[in-house]
Parts: sequence; C-alpha cells; structure tokens
Amino acid sequence: MVKRAGGALLLSLELDRDADEPLSTQLRAALHKLLLSGDLQPGSRLPASRTLAQDLGVSRTTVIAAYDRLAAEGLIDCKVGAGSYVSDALSAKRPPRPSAGGASEALAARPPPRIARSVEQATAQFHERLPHQPRAFTTAMPAFDAFPLALWSRHVAKYWRTRSELVLGYGDPRGYWPLRRAIAAHLGANRGIACDPDQIFILGGAQEAFNLIGRILLEPGDKVWFENPGAIGARNSFVGSGAEMVPLPVDREGMAVAEGLRLSPDFRLAFVTPSHQQPLGVTMSLRRRFELLHAAEAADAWIVEDDYDGEFCYGEHPLRTLKSVDTDDRVIYVGTFSKTLFPALRLGYALVPPQLVSIFERVASAFLQGVPSSPQAVVADFMEQGHFAAHIRRMRKIYAERYRTLREAARQRLAGLLEVVPTETGLHTIGLLPDWATEEEVARWADRRRITVAPLERFCIAPIDRKGLVLGFSGVPPSAITAGVAILGEVLETLQEMRAERETSQIWR
Repeated sequence: MVKRAGGALLLSLELDRDADEPLSTQLRAALHKLLLSGDLQPGSRLPASRTLAQDLGVSRTTVIAAYDRLAAEGLIDCKVGAGSYVSDALSAKRPPRPSAGGASEALAARPPPRIARSVEQATAQFHERLPHQPRAFTTAMPAFDAFPLALWSRHVAKYWRTRSELVLGYGDPRGYWPLRRAIAAHLGANRGIACDPDQIFILGGAQEAFNLIGRILLEPGDKVWFENPGAIGARNSFVGSGAEMVPLPVDREGMAVAEGLRLSPDFRLAFVTPSHQQPLGVTMSLRRRFELLHAAEAADAWIVEDDYDGEFCYGEHPLRTLKSVDTDDRVIYVGTFSKTLFPALRLGYALVPPQLVSIFERVASAFLQGVPSSPQAVVADFMEQGHFAAHIRRMRKIYAERYRTLREAARQRLAGLLEVVPTETGLHTIGLLPDWATEEEVARWADRRRITVAPLERFCIAPIDRKGLVLGFSGVPPSAITAGVAILGEVLETLQEMRAERETSQIWR
C-alpha cells in the first residue's frame, strides 16, 4: 500500500456534489466500504482530516464528521495528536475476502437456507396471483378514470388538519372506531347484515383477513372446503396455515355441498364467494346456501364469505349475503374497499361472529400493527357523509354500461370463437372456449397484443370440464373494451387458422 505523511492514499473515493445526500454521509459510506472490504488493513493510518479535505475538495468539517461517525462505530481509532488509524478490531470482525471471482462460486456452493417446514410445504402449493395492469380485460380492477379524486383529496386534506395526536399517534389494532361504526351501518342498510361495530376488525385488505382467519382457526391438516375453481389469494392463505384443501365443483347453484359431505364431512372451514363466484360468476342459490349452513352446523365448522365485489349488482332483485341468513353465527364475512374505492388503500375488514370477538381482539392486539389511521379516517368520513353510497350507485351504472359494451362487442365479433357467459353481478365474467383452443396459448398471444385474459385453469386446484377465460370489464372505458374484443377476435382467428394448418399437414404426411 502506498504511504505518505498524511496516511493511506485514498484516491478512489468519489463524492457526488449534485446528490441530495450530504457529503459527510457519502464520505462516511465510502470509507466504511473500504474498511470492511480489507483495502485498508488494521493499524493503517488514515489521512489527516486537513489533508483528506484538500484531496477531495471539501471542508475539513465534512471529513471530521465522517471520521467521528466511523470512530463511534468502532471502525477507526482517533488518537489526539497522533492521527486516525484503522481499528485492530476489524481483523476479528471482518469476514475473509474471497478470491477474485470466488464470491459467486462460494454462494453457489453454499447449501440452501433452512426455512420452516410448514412454509416449504405451503410454497410448493402456492399459485401466482393475477397481474393488475389497467388494460382490457384485467380482472378486479375498479375504474380509476371515474374515481372522484378531487372530492377524495378534500377529505384527505381535512383529516391532516385535525389534532396531531390523531394524525400521528398509534391507532387501535382493531381498527378506527368511526370506520367500524360506518361499516356496520352500511352492511345493515345495503347488505342485509345486522351487526355490532365491535364485531368488525379493520385489516390491510381481504388477504390479511384470510391470513388472520387461518392463523386463528386452522390447525395443520384441517380440511377446508374450497370452490374449484376458486379465489387464488384466499387459497394461498389457507394453504399457508397448513390446511388441506378439499376442492368442490361449482355448478349453476354454486358450491356443490353434497360433494363436500361425500368427500369430507368432518371439514373445519368452508370458503365461498356466494354473491359472485370467483371466477365463474354464478350466484349461489338460496337452497344451496341453506345446505352449506346446515353442513357447517353439523360439522361444527366455520364459513368464510368473501363478498369481494357483491356491491355491484345489475339485476333488479339481488340475493342478500350468506351472512344475512346465518342464524347460527357460523359465517365470517370478509369485505374490501379495493374494488369499491381503490386497491392502493390496502383496506379490508372481517365481520366475525360474537363468540370469536374476544380471540380476534387478543390476537389483533398481540400481533397486528394496525392499518394506518389516515386512510381509515378518510374512508369513515367519506361513508358518513353519504359519498360512499353515492359512489357505489354511480359505479354500478358505469360498470353496467361497460358490461353491456363487452356483451354487444362479443356478440358481433366473437361469435363462434368465444361464448361470453351472461352475468348480473361483479366486475368480470367468463368466456368459454371452443374445443380447438387452449387457455394458456390464447392468454400468451393476448398478452403479446397488450390485453389480459386469465385462464380458468389458474384458479383450479383440480381439473374441471370447462375451458375458458376470465374477462374483466370494469377497469377500462367502453372504447378500450371494444378495441380489446377486436384484438381478442384476431388472436382467436389466428390460432384457429394455425390449428387447421397443423391438422392439414398431419393428414398429408
């Protein structure tokens, strides 16, 4: 190493004077890297602060501030009148340096990290969740272009002018009380659910609700009745709890309860989306709802009702929620504001039966950080002043128009290529494919043309006898839907021609 009176030669140090980060912080980071890399050996003298300041073209105060930080961390020793030296302690703290090019080889030779067996088993069953790009025909995407952003901004500004302890303090892990009260009132007036605000827990989206439910109610190996096809996020949560999924087919009346009783009468929990089945879109019949409630009572099991987009019904007489006909308090109702408002809120809730309130309170207080107070307070204000109900009414009309656009465009352009199934609820429907088409191939070709269609197979635990695509219609305006249908028609026609050419070539071989 080159030496001089000022100490080690540090010409490799570079500082960016245009960066937002202070020069003293940059200098401390650069020296820290040199010290830990082994380029400066223990006992080596560092340049005097005045000398290094001249070399780097900075003030001596900047160098002294960096040296003081390093000395406080124990990386250098500053001796009055004798200079600053690399600490001898670094010889013990610093890991050995790998040879040139040996770092990647050392990592490759290292055995994989040991993780919890339950996580290792669960991740093997996880399914990748769907993309959420705002384009035709992305699912679960609200209409950002129709959101009342100016009105929302005024409520946000009003909140940040309130008392500092409310704005900046710790929130209740169970959720902001005015929001819980507002949700209870909304459920009673609009979803047919009579409940107490104490039964409602505000969480970081529906996914956190599923995680919490699984953590509290499921033991490894417990049987969970699950719609097949069904919601990917909820499935991942219950699999992560170690539960055994029991896939049940979905027919025109919803989950096949009789098949569940045949396969696993001793189930611990059932997961359903009765208002608008995810992804097939059917509405669970009242008869089937009663069958499920009776089965849960007989097995002493719980039911999780995911009402993810049930607010958006386009028919005249929508069925009420499963929770509204639950007389034995078996149903845990999960709702979310990701579809009714916007997903960046990360705001959902669980309405739990009275007998579970105390355990949910204890777990929430012990493990949950709580959702930030700011979005909760803004949503509470939005609901209490009637803006939420008005927004839902307006969005129903917008989504109904977008659905009609999809249906009419499909009738004109996709006849014989894709059968779009009618729906009266929600933000998506499905299209059934002809025998010659494959879901994954259509999805890949559609993605290349900048539209999104999700294969039904992605939602399945076990194979089903249908082939189709999930088509979201809520996230883009009618013009984009019409254009998307035209592109999808071109994709299907191209694949149909390719299929015919392959079959012809095989005949002539």
